[in-house]
Amino acid sequence: MNEPIQQTMRDILEAESRAILNIPVSDAYARAVEAIVERVHRRGGKLVTSGMGKAGQIAMNIATTFSSTGTPAVNLHPSEAQHGDLGVVQPNDIMLLISNSGKTREILELVDLLAGLYSGHVPIIAITGNEDSPLGHLADITLWTGGSPEVCPLGLTPTTSTTMMTVMGDVLVVSTMKAIGFTVEDYARRHHGGYLGSAARAASSVDNSGK
Repeated sequence: MNEPIQQTMRDILEAESRAILNIPVSDAYARAVEAIVERVHRRGGKLVTSGMGKAGQIAMNIATTFSSTGTPAVNLHPSEAQHGDLGVVQPNDIMLLISNSGKTREILELVDLLAGLYSGHVPIIAITGNEDSPLGHLADITLWTGGSPEVCPLGLTPTTSTTMMTVMGDVLVVSTMKAIGFTVEDYARRHHGGYLGSAARAASSVDNSGK
């Protein structure tokens, strides 16, 4: 690795670290977690995540992480929603929509589709880099990334923004795990393969042996 690349690496690590530390900490996270617990764990609904492009990949990761930690979740592609996949959304569900600009056409169209799906309201949590955006105003709860610039030299490629979105998803997942009292035994029941499955079963066995 030559020096210019090493310096670039240092610059990126510092910039993205600052961006994460500058994510606004607000009571919106507590309200988001409470809304997820209410809709999913009290009403029997699920979390439905959605995003377009790179944000969509983050949304999918958040959904699978929620599912593996006791909160049923699915990812809905916003374009496929217009071709029948909207049917996955049920009355007691809650949406987590991700758009850095808050102006993503497919996401805003999804919000319109949701409005006409049921007589009741399906709550929307938004993660966005622009709280003063159409999505930011339409959402019931808006989680703002803080809007730090991308580390991409063009200032365009989703880099810093996707890092912040991932971290914000982690905050929601971990906070929800704590809210529902998710245990290592619960984790083991959902992971039967691979290293995590073995580690969870071993930890569960140790915990049970000490009771």
